[in-house]
Amino acid sequence: MFPSTVLLTGGAGFVGSHVASLLAGRNVRVIVPTRRRDRAKHLILLPMVEVVEADVHDPATLARLMTGVDAVINFVGILHSSGGSPWGRDFERAHVALPGAIAAAAKVAGVARLIQISALGAAADAPSEYLRSKAAGEAAIRAGGVPWTIFRPSLVFGDGQCFLRLFAGLLKLFPVFPLAGAGTRYQPVDVRDVARCVVHALGEDEAIGRTWALCGPRVYTMRELVRMTGRAIGAERCVIGLPGALASLQALALELAPGPTLMSRDNLRSMQVDSVCNDGCTLPFGFQPNALENAIDACLADFKPTDRFESARSRAHR
Repeated sequence: MFPSTVLLTGGAGFVGSHVASLLAGRNVRVIVPTRRRDRAKHLILLPMVEVVEADVHDPATLARLMTGVDAVINFVGILHSSGGSPWGRDFERAHVALPGAIAAAAKVAGVARLIQISALGAAADAPSEYLRSKAAGEAAIRAGGVPWTIFRPSLVFGDGQCFLRLFAGLLKLFPVFPLAGAGTRYQPVDVRDVARCVVHALGEDEAIGRTWALCGPRVYTMRELVRMTGRAIGAERCVIGLPGALASLQALALELAPGPTLMSRDNLRSMQVDSVCNDGCTLPFGFQPNALENAIDACLADFKPTDRFESARSRAHR
């Protein structure tokens, strides 16, 4: 039976917002807790979606949120943390402790289904703290006593948003593009494909106890993704792959740069593992994946000179 009330932890984010929209379209009551309501303002007007200011890291609050809930989907994830062994405290809080707390609270409340959004490459012996902590979160979900499903997406794109935007901004600045992890392979997946797999799994008994990788139809190296971005915005550059020591220096420089962290040394360690599915991998439930090429123009539209010119003319009412 498909759930009538679903709790989305981390539901105000990129993937969670798409899942909330799909569930609302099926007349499912959706509860989205957030520390700040304005971060979820894009969801407030959706019918059936209730945005609640709450701290899901607080055990009493988490228990209260579980009341009357049929299923929980956990999207909480972060990319950066202070270092530690086997992982830093921020990874511990978001990727390990929280899934364990969610599973425990869900079991007490009698929640029927629990879905965890993890990461492709998660493993206890992975080279990065990020991937090791994601694997520990998966273990907490599996041991929690609630029927579970785990999804491991590769890089996610869609709806005018994608990781290529970071490259686009940098390509505009540098005539030569030094690149750490140039040979790492990725299999980007459309956010709409991720969302429909997650929603479909809620009503499928075959999804219980399964861990699925979610990937698009094509594999790219990081170098190919940067070159694709350059072609799309009219800023093709010479891409120079950096060897290990220089790649670490680049990651450290970006880690220490002012403003939001663009990359860290732990991110670089994650890039030692290809983010791709096994040979012949397809989306579950017979879904056909959308290709990155179909979304790249929308993703990078405001980096193209003609688009920026037209946008400026429009703002000037000319």
